[in-house]
Amino acid sequence: MNIHSTDFGEEFVWGVASSAYQTEGAYLEDGKGMSIWDVFTAMPGKESGHTACSFYHRYIQDIILMQYLNIKNFRFSISWSRIFPEGYGKLNEKGVEFYDQLIDFCLEQDITPWATLYHWDLPFALELKGGWTNRDIVNWFSDYVEICVRKFGDRVKHWMVLNEPLVFTGAGYFLGLHAPGRKGLLNFLPSVHHAALCQGIGARLIKSHKSSLQVGTTFSCSSIDPVDSSKPAREAAIRTNALTNRLFIEPLLGMGYPWNELKVLLQMQSFMEPGDEKLMQFDMDFIGIQNYTREIVKHSSLVPYLNARTVKASKRGVYHTSMDWEIYPEGLYRMIMQFDAYKKIKKIIITENGAAFTDTVINGHVHDFQRINFYKNYLKQLLRAKKEGANVDGFFAWSFTDNFEWAEGFQKRFGLVYVDYGTQRRIVKDSGFWYKEFLERQSFVHAKAV
Repeated sequence: MNIHSTDFGEEFVWGVASSAYQTEGAYLEDGKGMSIWDVFTAMPGKESGHTACSFYHRYIQDIILMQYLNIKNFRFSISWSRIFPEGYGKLNEKGVEFYDQLIDFCLEQDITPWATLYHWDLPFALELKGGWTNRDIVNWFSDYVEICVRKFGDRVKHWMVLNEPLVFTGAGYFLGLHAPGRKGLLNFLPSVHHAALCQGIGARLIKSHKSSLQVGTTFSCSSIDPVDSSKPAREAAIRTNALTNRLFIEPLLGMGYPWNELKVLLQMQSFMEPGDEKLMQFDMDFIGIQNYTREIVKHSSLVPYLNARTVKASKRGVYHTSMDWEIYPEGLYRMIMQFDAYKKIKKIIITENGAAFTDTVINGHVHDFQRINFYKNYLKQLLRAKKEGANVDGFFAWSFTDNFEWAEGFQKRFGLVYVDYGTQRRIVKDSGFWYKEFLERQSFVHAKAV
C-alpha cells in the first residue's frame, strides 16, 4: 500500500524536530551559561556537544533547506541557560535575540515554529542547588516559562512544556547515564515529582498568558511485551508499562501515580505536599508521544524496584537500528491506541519518530533506503490508527539533521540531512528527498486552498 500525506487529511501537521543542545553549539557564546550537558560531556572519555551542528550560526541555512524540502512545521527547543545563564535572575538579552531571529525567520519562510521549553539542558547553576531534586525548581521553571511566553508567545502558537520527563529523570537522576549523572532512588523520586509539578504548572502559565496558545507536553513511550507467557514475565511487563508509559501522563490527567502496579512509587508520598495532585493536573490541548521501538521484558530479581529487565533486540535476532532498537512499526499504532484510550486526551501528535542507521556518503550522496522504509512502515501504522478513529493529528520526524545524540555522541545518525561534523557541510539524504516528495502533495493542496 502506497501512502501519501494527503491520506491523513488536509489539516494534518507534518514537520521535523530538533533540540537546542543537540544542534546549537555556541555553548558559551553571547552570554550563555553552562548547562548540565556542557559539564557532563566535558568529562574525560566523553564526546562533547559544545559545537554540535553549529545551528546557532547556521540556522538561516538550515531553515532555507527546510523550506526547500517542503517542511512547514519546525519543532525546536529553547535553551534555558541561553535565556537565564544562572537559571533565574538576570536575563540574557542576546539569548532572547537569537530565538527572536530564529522564530521570525521561520515565519518569513512560511514555517510554523513549535517550541519545547525543556529538552534536558538544565542550567548547571541550578544543578548545584539540587536541580530537579530541589522543589525550588518549580519556582525557577515558572520564571523561565513566564519569560519565554512573554517574549515569544506573540509569534509561537504551539508550546511543549517538557520533553520525555521519564528519560531525563531516569537516565539523569537514577541510572547516571545522562547528565547530571546522578544515581539512586532518592534522586529519582523527587526529580520525577518535581517534573510532574512543572509539567502542570508550566502549562497553566502558558495558557494564562494567552488562552488561544496551543499547549502540550511530550512523552517517550514503547509498547511492552513479556518475553514469554509465564506469570513472572507478564507481571514484569505490567510493571515496566507502568514506569515507561504511565508514570507522567496519569498524574497529568488527574489519575495519580500508578503505584498499584509499581509499589516503589509509594515512597513518592514523602516528597508530596497538600494540593500537589491538583497542581500536577492540566487539560492539555495535545499530547506528544515519541515512539521508536518496543521492549521485550523478562522477570529479573537482580534489578531493584522494577524486577524486570529488557531483552536487547540484537539478542533476540530481530531487525534493529544502530541504536539496537527493534524496528516494530506496529508499536506506534499500539501506543497511539493506548494513549487515545485515555478519555481526557483531546489530541495526539507524534512529536518524534525516526531511526538511526550507519549512513555513508558516496559520491556526495547518502542512500539511506532503510530509513525510507522505516518511515513508510511506521506511517502506515499511524494511518491505521487514524482510520480506526484515534485522534492523532500530526507527525514530526526525528530529526531534521544528524546531531549530538546524548550518551551516544556523534556516532548515531537520525537525520534526514547528513552533517559532516568536521566541515558542518549539509547533505540531503535520500530520505530527505523522499520526505520532500511525500509532503509535496500536501503543500500543493494547501497552496490551492489559499
